[in-house]
Amino acid sequence: MDCLFCKIIAGEIPSDKVYEDEQVLAFRDIAPKAPVHVLFIPKTHLAGARDVTADNAAVVAHIFTVIPQVAAQLGVTDYRIITNNGASAGQSVDHLHFHLLGGRTLGEMG
Repeated sequence: MDCLFCKIIAGEIPSDKVYEDEQVLAFRDIAPKAPVHVLFIPKTHLAGARDVTADNAAVVAHIFTVIPQVAAQLGVTDYRIITNNGASAGQSVDHLHFHLLGGRTLGEMG
């Protein structure tokens, strides 16, 4: 598979890991948009939110239990979680991922 995030999970490409368990990997974004910008990815390849089903949704639920733990570890209590689904929505890597952004006032989206 030629997926950037799968290669990061496999250790073929280095990352600045902040959290890892058997289901999820979290690492700092290489082009941060905020002082704290961490990506959370399932270790199972899902192309995007469109691939979440009743059979695999538990990994998304697990990611959302990990996010507040990592945010607290990084010293942020107010943060934004973003996922993009599809190229026209801004998804640049076809592997489901969630951006944690924080560390400053982010303002409204729009």
